[in-house]
Amino acid sequence: MMRPGVRSVNTLIAGFAYVKSTIRSTAVVSGMPVSVGTELTNHCNLNCPECHSGAGLMTRKRGFMDIKLFDKIISELEPYLYYLILYFQGEPMMHPRFFSFLERSQHINTIVSTNGHFLSAENAEKIVRSGLSKLIISVDGIDQETYSSYRINGDLTKVMDGLKNLSEARGKISSPLKLEIQFLVNRKNEQQIPSVKRFARKMNASLKLKSMQIINQEAVGTWLPSKQKFVRYKKKEGIYTIKKRLPNRCARLWFNPVITWDGKVIPCCFDKNACHIMGDLNEKSFRDIWEGPEYRTFREKILSDRNAIEICRNCTSGLKGVRY
Repeated sequence: MMRPGVRSVNTLIAGFAYVKSTIRSTAVVSGMPVSVGTELTNHCNLNCPECHSGAGLMTRKRGFMDIKLFDKIISELEPYLYYLILYFQGEPMMHPRFFSFLERSQHINTIVSTNGHFLSAENAEKIVRSGLSKLIISVDGIDQETYSSYRINGDLTKVMDGLKNLSEARGKISSPLKLEIQFLVNRKNEQQIPSVKRFARKMNASLKLKSMQIINQEAVGTWLPSKQKFVRYKKKEGIYTIKKRLPNRCARLWFNPVITWDGKVIPCCFDKNACHIMGDLNEKSFRDIWEGPEYRTFREKILSDRNAIEICRNCTSGLKGVRY
């Protein structure tokens, strides 16, 4: 049984270490992360053009997380976590044991993000009864043409039916599950923002309007919206870059790691191809990795010259006035 206050105390310890690190410009590590992203799979049923998984740009192997590896993650980190995130690259509901992961994480605030193609009436009821805290559903257009311009091979009717299944199942048992509709604002759908706001209210869901991360330079002009508050990029000398200067700090390195399906610990959710592996949970404990030399070296690089790290140059973490 976890002692009361462990999470709060850990958050204070980790926060103090982060602040001390930014002031001194040298990495200080205390405490454990307050949330962790776990990649159930990097397989996906869609082919979104600005996603490493969907666009076929993923250079690492594809697979499904072993439930025993997940058990190890939970056993080590549960006392410290405020949030457990069950997605990274890929569609988590494609995991053949998806509901086993929900069952094992009932005692943590758990979040899943899905493209909404697996929300049958049966699955919707299992989700609302699972203890899941929050389900995020991607809806990037309110008509099939707009939706599938980005969600290639996606079926908007199936997603809408899934949302209705969830809404009905949630109402049937008065479930506290939070539903969030996520809308990636781009040039093709920005005129539909008022409509998607009305739809979210109808579904009794919150709405998150997100700026779009673009990985192909030649495609920036295709997707960049006209509304500046949703634009991450500026054009300088023919190259699109994040429109504000990156500060030499990043709280993710002290609070929010990611674990790939095969047990690699990586610094954050912007490392799509796991280019910066801090350690392997099949070989070491999480604490040994978290406090280890690879992590310390990477934190030092962030504190000295974040812009020199490629994955950081497409990141909005810590930038004021830029919607993540």
